[in-house]
Amino acid sequence: MGARIKKLKKIRIHREGTNELMLSALVIIGITLGLHSLVGLVPAIAFAVVFGAAWLMALNFYRCPIRYFNGDTEKMVVAPADGKIVVVEEAEENDYFHDKRLMISIFMSPLNVHANWFPVDGKVKFVKHFDGNYHKAWLPKASEENEHADIMIETPDGQEVLVRQIAGAMARRIVTYAKDGEECYIDEHLGFIKLGSRVDVYLPLTAKACVTMDQPTTGDQTVIAKMA
Repeated sequence: MGARIKKLKKIRIHREGTNELMLSALVIIGITLGLHSLVGLVPAIAFAVVFGAAWLMALNFYRCPIRYFNGDTEKMVVAPADGKIVVVEEAEENDYFHDKRLMISIFMSPLNVHANWFPVDGKVKFVKHFDGNYHKAWLPKASEENEHADIMIETPDGQEVLVRQIAGAMARRIVTYAKDGEECYIDEHLGFIKLGSRVDVYLPLTAKACVTMDQPTTGDQTVIAKMA
């Protein structure tokens, strides 16, 4: 990809959480004021502290950092999510490729940023959503049995990369912004998954993994592999 305009890193709130955060803040404030009027200051403070802390946790969850990859994106595969590497292995992919692929998986805890980024530059061939179960996201069977969305990307040199957004035991909503036929680039948001979840990336076996098990990742920053 050509030269990019670099910007300072900033933190904002993801659009998926704006309404929920505003509504919940108003509810907490309203109940706190009501408790203060009806039963006194101490119960009102206790309520505000407990539910205010929960609101701050939600605020942390909906962080949406503005990030830009620092370097040439050609042949690079960057982490599509913040989290921890839970799989780096050759695996059979029988839904589309029907052969072995290099599989790299990132588990996102509820404390991680849950925005997802495109891991490669290219063109979206298709997007498919599948209903399913809600096993714990780090379990191997979650990749196939849980609710998930598949995004197939063709890189500029014709290689295919499959990205799979997977709902976890707590996650109940997968949002995918990728659209069939659109150009996509590293630095752009692919989607968002609410609460604990996972993202799998399937690459050609010729790709070289650049991460190891349990390594933390930063979405759109950590190079997880290099294409041949």
